Amino acid sequence: MARAEDVLVDEHLRDLGARLQGPARLKSELLTEARHGLLDAVEAYRESGVPPTEAQRRAVAEFGSPAQLLPSWQAELAVAALRGLSLRMLAVAGVGVAAGDLTWRGASWSNGPRPPAGYLLLSNSVDWIWMSTLLLSVAGLLVVWASARAPRPGLALAQRAVGAGLTGLLALAMLTGCALFTWSLNLWDAALHWPPMIIGAVLVGGGYFSLTRAARGWLRATAR
Repeated sequence: MARAEDVLVDEHLRDLGARLQGPARLKSELLTEARHGLLDAVEAYRESGVPPTEAQRRAVAEFGSPAQLLPSWQAELAVAALRGLSLRMLAVAGVGVAAGDLTWRGASWSNGPRPPAGYLLLSNSVDWIWMSTLLLSVAGLLVVWASARAPRPGLALAQRAVGAGLTGLLALAMLTGCALFTWSLNLWDAALHWPPMIIGAVLVGGGYFSLTRAARGWLRATAR
């Protein structure tokens, strides 16, 4: 059965948790650490002779209100969300840049007529988008590393800029990638039955899903 002070502490932490947005693991760690600190403070007050109800009130007041705590906690969650987004972008973009041409290698239509100029331009654009994503992901990890060492207002702006850039590049990559895939199927009927093409489409779809979730998490963490 929960003690009275546990109930008050849990209510305070539920209020904090409801207002926080960010990676679930880090959020849980922050709230668990806060709970331990609050209960220790309540216990210390009670050992000094303070009545239970007053001990609870003092511990919560001393710990800080949501308005006092949320900015720093949310900033930490936003940095973690950017780290996760950058790592996922780095992984997916790295695979895309390294293995993108494997989808076409050995295809029956490889030695046929050259595709239209517009198709080649779109294909090159997809390559450049993923290369830009790769570089910006590295920049994001550098910004996260610098923020952990010495937080500064300028770094907060850099975090938002990198996160917004990665989110924009993801949207652009999804748009151009889907357009290129659709155009490829229209140009070559055999592409729909080409195993590397099918496998590549499944892997890219999974990558897009993972990146979209990461980008959504960063946007929610930053919007708070």
